[in-house]
Amino acid sequence: MNPRNIRHGAVAGIAGGIVFGAMMAMMGMLPMIGQMVGSPTAGAGFLAHLVISALIGASFGLIFHSRVHGTGSGLGYGAFYGGVWWILGPLTLMPLMMGMGLGVNWNSAAAAAMLPSLTGHVIYGLILGCTFAWLGHRANPVATAGRAASHTA
Repeated sequence: MNPRNIRHGAVAGIAGGIVFGAMMAMMGMLPMIGQMVGSPTAGAGFLAHLVISALIGASFGLIFHSRVHGTGSGLGYGAFYGGVWWILGPLTLMPLMMGMGLGVNWNSAAAAAMLPSLTGHVIYGLILGCTFAWLGHRANPVATAGRAASHTA
């Protein structure tokens, strides 16, 4: 476990979280996020969202650090991870935290209603993966270039 990968993931997660948070603010969703931490305000929701974004980003760094070799793989794994967190977050954990029970959103009607959230999660993941790849390259440009070249050969 390399602390730099965790740190890069957290920073990349915050970058994605800022963009996704702005999208959520435009849709009026931040008070609902704040409600999960006991303060249904946009400010509390944005802060909670950024903390969650950093934690998800750190987990991305732990899980995908050896697979992200450049922007392309960062974008691919990031989009995938954003989609996974759409299932884990608004479809699973968020209803649980709000007392609605497990599986309440595991149906096609609920999932269809949350397609804008899927878009936001994928955009978050794209920014997360791209930023993680950029930070990794910036920290060690020779190693990341060598890894990318070895995977294309």
